[in-house]
Amino acid sequence: MDASDQRCTDPTVLDLWHPLVAVSEMATDNVERTLLLGFEIMYGTDRDGTRFAVRVDEPDEALPVLDRHGYLWTSLGAPPADVFTIPETAEPDRRTLNAASIKVATSAPRAIENFLDMGHFPYVHTDYLGVEPHTEVAEYRVEIENDELWARDCFFYQPMAAASAVGGQLSEYTYRVPHPYCVMLYKSSPTDPSRSDVIGLFVQAMTQDTIRAHNFLSVIDETSSDTVLRRFQQIIFSQDKPILENQFPTRLPLDPRVETPIRADRSAIVYRRWLTELGLAYAVIPAG
Repeated sequence: MDASDQRCTDPTVLDLWHPLVAVSEMATDNVERTLLLGFEIMYGTDRDGTRFAVRVDEPDEALPVLDRHGYLWTSLGAPPADVFTIPETAEPDRRTLNAASIKVATSAPRAIENFLDMGHFPYVHTDYLGVEPHTEVAEYRVEIENDELWARDCFFYQPMAAASAVGGQLSEYTYRVPHPYCVMLYKSSPTDPSRSDVIGLFVQAMTQDTIRAHNFLSVIDETSSDTVLRRFQQIIFSQDKPILENQFPTRLPLDPRVETPIRADRSAIVYRRWLTELGLAYAVIPAG
């Protein structure tokens, strides 16, 4: 598992918290290996229940770890005190789980941008998140607020918006990008229209061109089993995976002149501009 030629040297990325694994999938007294930013990482839970992570090439130097939102997070630099918050997960009637962690041959920013794109719903997620002739992406607002990207007033007709859905609905979306490699959406719940399901993609950049996509769910659903909830999200992501793996170039170009945007790409335009302002250089093609 040698990815030394893709080892990250970008301090902006090294100083971030990065997801490694769903905590529910970790076994006690067992060590696993993975890649993060081109570095081979060992992680696990010792007999005392303590989580840990280390670089394989520096086994005597423990990496910082956090158990947040159902995942083990680590950093290869000097991270902030905590990861972004998700207040909804504290609500007692929510179901919060990892739907799947899936390896994809793409870059982390490409995965985030695809998640933000409503325009592909009718064509890629036909009869689930979209259907012809309901193809128009209405005007919506995008802004950077408190160092996060938010897209609001996003509406799209969906024939099967969630595992709990029993018919089509005009879904309201709010997108949130609290981290360059993590994205969430708040989506009107079919079971309680006054509240939102939360769906996230927490991306582990294994290398510049390979990721593990951790599919996060925090939903209001008292009837569907965990298996049904996971299966629905896995179907959606399985439809996205071949699209992601056939995008070229793999790394996201930050120069707005490289890929011509359309109105529906407003979130993508702001996302690329935000990455440029952050000075992020890993898994992208910098502008200029």
